[in-house]
Amino acid sequence: MGTPIKDVSIPDNAPKELLLSKHADYIGAYGSKKDDYEYVMTEYLRMNGIYWGLTAMDLMDELKRMNKEEVLVFVKQCQHESGGISCSVGHDPHLLCTLSAIQILTLYDAQDTIDCDKVIKWVQSLQQDDGSFYGDKWGEVDTRFSFCAVACLSLLGKLDSINVDKAVEFVVSCMNFDGGFGCRPGSESHSGQIYCCVGMLAITGQLHHINADLLGWWLCERQLPSGGLNGRPEKLPDVCYSWWVLASLKIINRLQWIDKNKLIEFILASQDEETGGFADRPGDMVDPFHTLFGLAGLSLLGNTSIKPVNPVYCMPEDTIRRVGIQLDLL
Repeated sequence: MGTPIKDVSIPDNAPKELLLSKHADYIGAYGSKKDDYEYVMTEYLRMNGIYWGLTAMDLMDELKRMNKEEVLVFVKQCQHESGGISCSVGHDPHLLCTLSAIQILTLYDAQDTIDCDKVIKWVQSLQQDDGSFYGDKWGEVDTRFSFCAVACLSLLGKLDSINVDKAVEFVVSCMNFDGGFGCRPGSESHSGQIYCCVGMLAITGQLHHINADLLGWWLCERQLPSGGLNGRPEKLPDVCYSWWVLASLKIINRLQWIDKNKLIEFILASQDEETGGFADRPGDMVDPFHTLFGLAGLSLLGNTSIKPVNPVYCMPEDTIRRVGIQLDLL
């Protein structure tokens, strides 16, 4: 007997239609509940959470419902003297929150809210001799940070302020025999890291380093009988991988290799019909993280009630065009 596949079953009464207005209401109300346990306990993710919520609203064409001035004041308060941006006031700056902040300001066409020159110098200072990036002053190296660095700088129009060749060299050194990428050289392939590395190579115009057929095969094998996608073998499906896996497949032009209808069914089944929002899988608690990536995944799958999403930046295509970024995908 082989090991049974880890998967979930979709209940017969699970949602089958996209509950767009419920999702807009859910995200619209989320930030107003500042005394909620969940809100208080996620302070360390605040900047990322604002990016998830605002991007979800923009993809639903509901950004106008959010308090722009309050958001911009918050982002400005989170910039440190070093130039880096933290996830909340009083926290240390990190590349993960800095990218979210730059994405937020780009959505609002408000990059002049902060000192962008300082951001650029700070990102520059985190690059190491081997081309890798520290996430912050504490020195952790991860390919996620390579993506954050180049995404930040490209949105600011300053990609040439780092050693791009060395940055690419490091990311390529993290490629594995299965075509995927890990967080450092020798680390196992993971869908989230693959998205970061593929996205980084797309921004720098270096996608030719990828073996698209080999990587595409690994990615499409992430689909389980339920239709959902997992992050690596032997793991349960999760709505967020509808973004990490699909975006990577879109960038390397292999999106047609998965069963789109089964995946759509899985994503829609993960909605909460009462509160709105998406969960990681059917029947679980919803949150803004999975709500954004559920909507973004459906956009990549062709749902026209959601704005087209850019597969590299996870922002609306019209925003990326406005900034003047043009990417040559495979």
